[in-house]
Amino acid sequence: MNILFEILPLLIPVLLADIALAVAAVRHILQHPHYRFGNRVMWLVIVVIFLLFGPIIYFVFGKGESE
Repeated sequence: MNILFEILPLLIPVLLADIALAVAAVRHILQHPHYRFGNRVMWLVIVVIFLLFGPIIYFVFGKGESE
């Protein structure tokens, strides 16, 4: 339990950045209909289930061309 309080100041910024990235990915998925691979439902599932790496995977591999 003591170790949790020691690393908590490091975890809070990482968690906030991860949540912000996930929110940005979900907003982008819902607003844009074009993806390089897959469809909207697949990318939403990936982003929500794999919260830590899902948004990164989406922005690297799934984000389609801008209109």
